[in-house]
Amino acid sequence: MEISDALLEKLRPLRLMVLDVDGVLTDGSLFFHVDGSETKAFNTQDGQGIKLLQASGVEVAIITGRDSSIVSQRAAALKINNVMQGREDKINALSELVAKLGLDWNQVGYCGDDLPDLAAIRKAGFGASVPNAPDYIRQHSDYVTQRAGGQGAVRELTDLIMKAQGNWQACLNHYLYSQRSH
Repeated sequence: MEISDALLEKLRPLRLMVLDVDGVLTDGSLFFHVDGSETKAFNTQDGQGIKLLQASGVEVAIITGRDSSIVSQRAAALKINNVMQGREDKINALSELVAKLGLDWNQVGYCGDDLPDLAAIRKAGFGASVPNAPDYIRQHSDYVTQRAGGQGAVRELTDLIMKAQGNWQACLNHYLYSQRSH
């Protein structure tokens, strides 16, 4: 995929990529069990992409409107340190995070899929959405993934950022060449 110059300008300065959970890291389905617990399905390729992006120097954070122990577990497994749950006021949460980390807005990316995400998508230096988001969300995004939320959309974003920042080939080479048996 060819990355346009305009998109490159938005992706190169990123030092933080913030993700919504339901509809982005998952397909948006919530499974409630009789005992009151809930289940969500996360994509393993998204998880690998998050780890690769972090290793390339871009921090990943989560801002979600729901409060879920499953999200805490997934974030811990991926070593995501900045997790803000129960925050429907996502633009305020994002502003707090940007200030806490001492970043400029052009260094921040945000991916969301619904109305609580809209202001954050618009304010971030790079605003992204997923094809399963309503069109009035997608039209305000700098980029809409080809893959749906929970189906590799985050991996698509992490690979795109790494390619734009010139880190993708080194990552690929690591897996191509350093793991050969001698």
